[in-house]
Amino acid sequence: MELARRAFTLIEVMVAVVIISIVIAALLQMMGNSTNIFSKIKKDSTIGQYISMLVSSQDYGFEDKKITLDQLSADFEFDSHLRRKLKSIKTRIIYTELESIDMSEFDENTSEEVIEEDESKQVNSSMIFEIGKSTLKFKDSSVSLLRLRIQ
Repeated sequence: MELARRAFTLIEVMVAVVIISIVIAALLQMMGNSTNIFSKIKKDSTIGQYISMLVSSQDYGFEDKKITLDQLSADFEFDSHLRRKLKSIKTRIIYTELESIDMSEFDENTSEEVIEEDESKQVNSSMIFEIGKSTLKFKDSSVSLLRLRIQ
């Protein structure tokens, strides 16, 4: 006589538990990667907004300075909650001059070669172009941009 099988064996239960564990581990890994990617995107977006404040400011960016983001964003209108948050974020602006071009070097009076040109092509020798890099440095990250100043 054959007996009817009424339960799972221990091996079958262990195999099912292992398969379910592998599936759960894979799902957790995918969720962790997604969370990490989204948090990095949010951080980059926030820093991009902070650097736009530096770009729009004529008072900051061409010298080394320690300030709060509230000072940097003085020209913007924010609600009081965001303004308090910006006051708590301290940053440091680091300016590095990369190159300075003095247009008087190209003045025809100082040039050895005499080139005949009409008056519309003459160079204004009083202008100085300064190319520099402004870095907005935070506690855990930094962002840089190139700046051009005409003097």
